[in-house]
Amino acid sequence: MAHDIQTMAYTGKAPWHNLGNHLPEKQPIEVWAKAAGMDWRIQESTVRYDVEMPELGHQSLIMPFEDHKVLFRSDNKQPLSVVSKRYQVVQPQEVLEFYRDLTEQAGYELETAGVLKSGRKFWALARTGKEAVLKGDDVVKGYLLLATSCDGTLATTATPTTIRVVCANTLAVALNGTSTSIKVPHSTNFDAEDVKRRLGMAITGWDSFMYRMKMLSERKIKNHEAMHFFMRVLCNSDNLKTGAGLTNERALAKVQDLYNGHGRGMQVSATKDTAWGLLCAMTEYVDHERRARSNEYRLDSAWFGQGAALKQRALDHALELVA
Repeated sequence: MAHDIQTMAYTGKAPWHNLGNHLPEKQPIEVWAKAAGMDWRIQESTVRYDVEMPELGHQSLIMPFEDHKVLFRSDNKQPLSVVSKRYQVVQPQEVLEFYRDLTEQAGYELETAGVLKSGRKFWALARTGKEAVLKGDDVVKGYLLLATSCDGTLATTATPTTIRVVCANTLAVALNGTSTSIKVPHSTNFDAEDVKRRLGMAITGWDSFMYRMKMLSERKIKNHEAMHFFMRVLCNSDNLKTGAGLTNERALAKVQDLYNGHGRGMQVSATKDTAWGLLCAMTEYVDHERRARSNEYRLDSAWFGQGAALKQRALDHALELVA
């Protein structure tokens, strides 16, 4: 169901779902907008409903619903959602414009952007230029993800993110056990410059975050510790005797298989029998192996939903191993 990811564009190597329009590097925002299918606007109209009036010979009246508005696409007029009058819309072009000065002046480079769920959700992801190398040439790069929705399912969210190059696994940066994401609810106006100022601490926290990842790569793990870790993350259980009959039994078996050498890049020294390997097995499971109705649902979950929460729980438990 690859077609579920409505439109996207990318530079460099094709993304894990092998979808999208390939672009050369360093393209202007306007080119990205067209290639990623983000060159349209969200328009709005009053919500109206049909009321039958028997006293008028069963004629009907069209009545306005003043407290709400319907949002629709400017290009194909398809409806997107019904929201409160107070709902502040963020346009697809605004998501890309967020990166204009970052790409032109700060060395960032857009790597992928696209639209999900027929335009109800859209995002852009850019490399920050930050990079770290763990044992065995295990390269981790820094990114900044900006995403929003127009149906109330996601606040406009800027998330410092890492991607492990060998497997394309994604992991949101967290400092001192706290997510570094900046969220702007749709009840308020999206101020791009304010978000960039608030992101400053998260971006400068890259070295601290990667120092902790290096500690994970040096923490050797015994078999019972690995099992205990996966039980806690996937099953919310500390009981090592209950391997069978669990709700997540299939997931537990799969993630153990990934950790035991069958995952992408799991044979390098940084991941082999280490806490970093535990975390990488979990991120690979969420990003590439977890059951999902389609690639669109998997991507949505891995970045914004239950999958993202699962990766955060894995990170929290991994860091406990080096506390």
